[in-house]
Amino acid sequence: MGESRQELLAWLNDLLQLKVTKVEQCGTGAALCQIYDSIYQDLPMSRVKFNVNTEYAYLQNFKILQSRCSYCFVKHQIDRLVPVDSLIKCKMQDNLEFLQWTKRFWDQYFPGGEYDAVARRKGAGAPAAAPAPAPVTSSRTSGAGAARRGTTPTTAPARSTGLASAGTGAASAALKQELNTMKETVAGLERERDFYFSKLRDIELLLQGACDENPELEKDENSLIKQVQTILYSTEEGFEIPADADDGAVDDQETF
Repeated sequence: MGESRQELLAWLNDLLQLKVTKVEQCGTGAALCQIYDSIYQDLPMSRVKFNVNTEYAYLQNFKILQSRCSYCFVKHQIDRLVPVDSLIKCKMQDNLEFLQWTKRFWDQYFPGGEYDAVARRKGAGAPAAAPAPAPVTSSRTSGAGAARRGTTPTTAPARSTGLASAGTGAASAALKQELNTMKETVAGLERERDFYFSKLRDIELLLQGACDENPELEKDENSLIKQVQTILYSTEEGFEIPADADDGAVDDQETF
């Protein structure tokens, strides 16, 4: 089984010096282009667009990654079909599977050494730095000007109140963004859990079907089926399946 979603995101952000928060963001093709550029360092990164949000723009990035114009996959004879139509939909499972394969490919062919990701994508429309805040006029200057004009400096308190309100609003927006990010992370983990659970369940059903057809398979302790079943049904130290889980479910239904 490949790396988890969180492990892949940590590796991706460390390699490319990005702040990708979801595997689905790889569906734009930009990060994938630069992963392969870190191996071969000959992709035209100036043509790769990071700040895009349309499927048409995603397709342009993937054309750079895999096309017949001597770029990357064709040039280096990588025998792998990129499921572009699925990836650009930015679905978690499709992008997770391809990113896992990409990580294995990178582990095998990355030449080592330092890779300056920021310099390589310079001018490629990569995420820009946050703009600096606009300068705020000092209340002391405003008060002095008002004093010279012989008037009462009444604008300073109002400005201070406005700045306080702006600060509170910014903090509230930051908390909301953090909460939304946490919700997305939890939802992604749940989807990833369900994804792998369904695969394990399919394996379990396949083994059960084989044993039903030939009960002798399960009697051989050294058989592959027995070994796989041992892995499927093993638990970690300290973990116990509640014995009364089913009874509790029945009681709840009757009470309801």
